[in-house]
Amino acid sequence: MREYELAILYHPDLEVDLTKAEERIATIIKNNQGKIKATDNWGKRKLAYPIAKLEHAVYVFYTIDLPAERAQKVEQTINITDEVIRFLLVKIDPKEKAKIEEAKAEKAEKAKKHAERSSESEADKNEEK
Repeated sequence: MREYELAILYHPDLEVDLTKAEERIATIIKNNQGKIKATDNWGKRKLAYPIAKLEHAVYVFYTIDLPAERAQKVEQTINITDEVIRFLLVKIDPKEKAKIEEAKAEKAEKAKKHAERSSESEADKNEEK
């Protein structure tokens, strides 16, 4: 099993009731021996350029585990799905993923230190009064 990221742009009219379209994608992945690990719904966004005369789309990102030989079949099936305007299936590089996780940890550490400094300086201001 390899880890992939699947980015899908759904038709903007599906913003209200996206569950059926998401269930269809989940079924496609499960039928191809895959498993959805995470879903990130960004909601309705403006497209950089019109696609099929549409100015907006609903962006949803999936992190999935999928056998390498089934990736092409998943792409072919999603390609003929009516609700999907565009999609992109990308294999996640383990080295890049480790770098991303490290950067997230560093950012969280910096944010924690900043919050601690802010609370200390605020406490000092309160003591002066």
